[in-house]
Amino acid sequence: MKALDVEAVQAFVLVADLNSFTRAAEAMDTTQSSVSLKIKRLEAGLGRRLLERTPRRVQLSAEGSAFLGAARNLVAAHQSAIGAFAVEHRRLTVGISHHVIGPELTALLKRMSATDPGLVMELHIDTSRAVLAAFDGGALDAAIVLGHDARRRGGDILFEEQFGWMAAPDFHWQPGEPLRLATQAEPCSVRAMALDVLDAASIPWTEVFVGGGIATIGAAISAGLAVAALGRRVAPSGTIDLGSRLGLPPLPTREVILYSKLSDARTRRALRTLGAAFAASAA
Repeated sequence: MKALDVEAVQAFVLVADLNSFTRAAEAMDTTQSSVSLKIKRLEAGLGRRLLERTPRRVQLSAEGSAFLGAARNLVAAHQSAIGAFAVEHRRLTVGISHHVIGPELTALLKRMSATDPGLVMELHIDTSRAVLAAFDGGALDAAIVLGHDARRRGGDILFEEQFGWMAAPDFHWQPGEPLRLATQAEPCSVRAMALDVLDAASIPWTEVFVGGGIATIGAAISAGLAVAALGRRVAPSGTIDLGSRLGLPPLPTREVILYSKLSDARTRRALRTLGAAFAASAA
């Protein structure tokens, strides 16, 4: 057996983690066809089929699952060897909107650490407006936010966030009564979006809980206090979209956009991995 191509092994690990050849290609700053070719050659060299490919999804084969742990170890050892002579850690300061960060954060950080162990990642979580203000002021290297300003140019669209009227399954609302809402404090573009939709439909509403982040809003709706306009991806486990059942108007989608002003190649590569991982979490 020939020696393993480390880039091919890395491509395999990224496809396995991101469930997508496209996202893996974005993380590696290459093309989908290049990633596919690397993995085909890896499979040929191993004499094993590692991935099951269908038009709609990619998943590990039984042999791919058995190989994944060793593949991760090989990529990590390779990254460690590359960084053996590093004299200092590099810092990446990223701001992320409350409405974008979800339960996938642990997996994202693990992915970033495996990609670049020498990277110190500093996260700031706030409203999209506050994150963009900090980015424009030079306090952040990158920003991942909900698009709310059509005049702003640049940035990479990661995905379209799907919003729903999220609540506990037993939440009850009688039409004609004010809809009990859990919102984030002003100024919050998602709050404004939700209220505009309700007002346009002439649905009365009242705020019964004002939170300081998605975790607090999630706690309020999980407790049955209210309904909240949240991305379905970041809503707490056990809550559901009650929009259809309650006869509420649909909420528009919002673009999740990555802004960056980095020039260092290694740090930009780490940021591409972060963006691809976020996009994969919405797939």
